[in-house]
Amino acid sequence: MNRPLRLLGLLATVMFAGCAEDWGPDQHGADVTAQQLNDQWLLINYWAEWCGPCRAEIPELNALDKSRDDITVLGVNFDGLQGKELSEAANALNIDFRVLSVDPAERLELPRSEVLPVTYIVDADGKVRDSLVGEQTAEGLLARLEKLQQK
Repeated sequence: MNRPLRLLGLLATVMFAGCAEDWGPDQHGADVTAQQLNDQWLLINYWAEWCGPCRAEIPELNALDKSRDDITVLGVNFDGLQGKELSEAANALNIDFRVLSVDPAERLELPRSEVLPVTYIVDADGKVRDSLVGEQTAEGLLARLEKLQQK
């Protein structure tokens, strides 16, 4: 292979690798990029409209998402809602944090939970550090994050 073609191939690989790191659109259709999540600890919360504890913890997750610059809450609809249905469900539950349209389970090697809600804590390097089943509070999540960040 000649040098210009190798260079072009390398450039294409780098470009496609960068795209693969993005997280897909949120409930508003805006792209959630890898760059936006750089140096962030992620709280990935699986929820459903029919889940009472999910509804109860949403105000806590909203508050937590706004509380610190190094933490991002990302929601994932358990039932796989997309597009307008996802946007309407998130609005109906007053979700202020971003909800991913693309489930990150495969990307992060997350098991499919049999119960809701479930929240996964992912460190700034993209490693899943913990999973918490059941309704969470902002205070409890912050305490767990602080312990994990000290390790």
